[in-house]
Amino acid sequence: MRVLPVGEHALLVELGSAPETEAFHAELLRRREAGDLPPVTEIVPAARTVLLDGLARPLELAGRLTTWTVEPSAVTGGPETEIAVRYDGPDLAEVARCWQVAPEDVPGIVGGLTFRVAFCGFVPGFGYLSGLPDRLRVPRRTTPRTAVPAGSVALADTYAGVYPRASPGGWQLIGTTDAVLWDQDRDPAALLAPGVRVRFTSEEPVAETAEEQT
Repeated sequence: MRVLPVGEHALLVELGSAPETEAFHAELLRRREAGDLPPVTEIVPAARTVLLDGLARPLELAGRLTTWTVEPSAVTGGPETEIAVRYDGPDLAEVARCWQVAPEDVPGIVGGLTFRVAFCGFVPGFGYLSGLPDRLRVPRRTTPRTAVPAGSVALADTYAGVYPRASPGGWQLIGTTDAVLWDQDRDPAALLAPGVRVRFTSEEPVAETAEEQT
């Protein structure tokens, strides 16, 4: 761990790995909830860092942080939300091939996992959801798509994610959802925030009527 001052009222904590960063962020949230952390305006995690902003005495806290011992397995608790998914993505068969299962087995595998928003970025409302074990690691596409539809549910490396709006992307698309990930008229605007646990539930496609098929 390395703790760096940022301006007059912030600290940037650098960690050695994504699991360490996630565990450290969870510990910060736990201590803040318990009243064991000095007042802080924002706690912003990234892939390998956590920013603490709005501290009255950042250097005093910096000395304390370096004495913490946080195990990656310490990631527990947090609010939980469910996202209903239609498993109709164009890369579903490719993901199934990587996992050496049938495409119809993918919903059960994904639905049996609990993900956690490790950090946010890329576009407003996009959460990087940790939770795929190493044995289910999925490579990014060799050639990214120039346009991925909003609501696409995707996997890459050991992360899952949902595209809040149409944008380029190189993740493997396994399904779609009607969940609104970002709404500037909502408070909070983002459905997913760091620390939130996410469960994907399977939504059966609506059958077409005879009239729609003609």
